[in-house]
Amino acid sequence: MKKTPLLNIALSRVIASLGHGDILVIGDAGLPVPPGVELIDLALTQGIPDFISTLRIVLSEMQVESHVLAEEILLKQPPALADLDTLSEQAALGERRLLSHEAFKQLSRKARAVVRTGECQPYCNIALVSGVTF
Repeated sequence: MKKTPLLNIALSRVIASLGHGDILVIGDAGLPVPPGVELIDLALTQGIPDFISTLRIVLSEMQVESHVLAEEILLKQPPALADLDTLSEQAALGERRLLSHEAFKQLSRKARAVVRTGECQPYCNIALVSGVTF
């Protein structure tokens, strides 16, 4: 049995298959998934699992070089933003880049997968760019 916290087979498989520069998107319950991009649907009900818990578990297995957020998250200030700032300060997310929400949705077309959470707060979406461990 695995020793790390991530138990979801599909998510673990995708993370293990990422190469340098590949993108994994973690989104709220409303983020559209582009045709042709793999969907890993974790959503059970409103708020379960939440965005930040999902992100923390993903970070336990994924080396992240940088991340992208929709600039609208800074305007709406959902509770998850404080956690994102803390993770950024801890260097867990690498460099931050901001795009409009529309540009973020366009970027998600390049993702290896989109992870759908049960999060129902506005703009709780992040694109994680894979780094290397060496």
